[in-house]
Amino acid sequence: MKYNSAVKIGNQKIGREYSPFIVAEMSGNHNQSLDRALAIVEAAAKAGVNAIKLQTYTPETMTLDVDGPDFYINDRESLWSGRTLYDLYKEAYTPWEWHKPIFEKCRELGLIVFSTPFDETAVDFLEALDVPCYKIASFENTDLPLIKKVASTGKPMIISTGMATVAEIDETVRTARENGCKDIILLKCTSTYPASPEDTNLLTIPHMKELFNCEVGLSDHTLGIGAAVASVALGATFVEKHFTLSRAEGGVDAAFSMEPHEMRMLVEETKRAWQALGKVNYGTTDNEKKSLKFRRSLYIAKDMKEGEVLTEENLRIIRPGYGLEPKYYETVLGRRVNRDVKKGTPVSWDII
Repeated sequence: MKYNSAVKIGNQKIGREYSPFIVAEMSGNHNQSLDRALAIVEAAAKAGVNAIKLQTYTPETMTLDVDGPDFYINDRESLWSGRTLYDLYKEAYTPWEWHKPIFEKCRELGLIVFSTPFDETAVDFLEALDVPCYKIASFENTDLPLIKKVASTGKPMIISTGMATVAEIDETVRTARENGCKDIILLKCTSTYPASPEDTNLLTIPHMKELFNCEVGLSDHTLGIGAAVASVALGATFVEKHFTLSRAEGGVDAAFSMEPHEMRMLVEETKRAWQALGKVNYGTTDNEKKSLKFRRSLYIAKDMKEGEVLTEENLRIIRPGYGLEPKYYETVLGRRVNRDVKKGTPVSWDII
């Protein structure tokens, strides 16, 4: 069965023929302030992104309020080391009553807005808000009951593939397609925060696109814009980056989030990368034709009388390009001119 390649979300299409679709991930960077959340939306719109993405959960839908070793983050390198999962999600979650005003602000500013649901109740809630698509987080990409629930809406699914094996991605994609989802975008993702360029493995993008016959993008946790720009060169049509007003102001994801001026640069440079891809082309483009005159060609370098022999002293390969091509240099050496010619005359067959 042939599945759609280009994906339509809202009034925008995502695919090779279209400029990269850039998503600003708000996550918990609102720092539990609705005013800050709305300011993030406004800053993202000014930066030129296509969409804002939220996360829809509560601490209770994510984990248990248990003070046990399983529920602590013990990785010393983690930004959230020493915290319980429940405590972290309590700080980071976006209150559900905020969704409507955030959605309204996005739509007012011409932004597409959608979210990541983390359980079935979140899907029902987001359906009531008429989301145009759904994102599946890396840590939920093996939650097949959730995949089935989201797929049953018939809306496009964007699935982060962090940590997933090929077999797990295949099972997720098949489950989504078998339960009603025709439009899937898979995102290459490295589930560390921040992620290192060395762990990003962007060459997976074209392989994943061919393997699963769908659009592929990047959920990027690296610092800067280099990985995102490179991903577009490798075929990514969708790029998601965490976004904040200011890293210095803190927040659960602030350390690996982009500030407004960086997001603007990301939007501009990924578009340039996409434009630069073009098509396989050799020879002169239309805009290069006027530059042909600056190629080298054969010119008379000294005044010559009729019958004189062309030599290395009076025949030069120089710019501009109005004379015979340089490949004829050895052919015309030793030949005679058939008229008087002045220095600076382009060599043509009719003077030899």
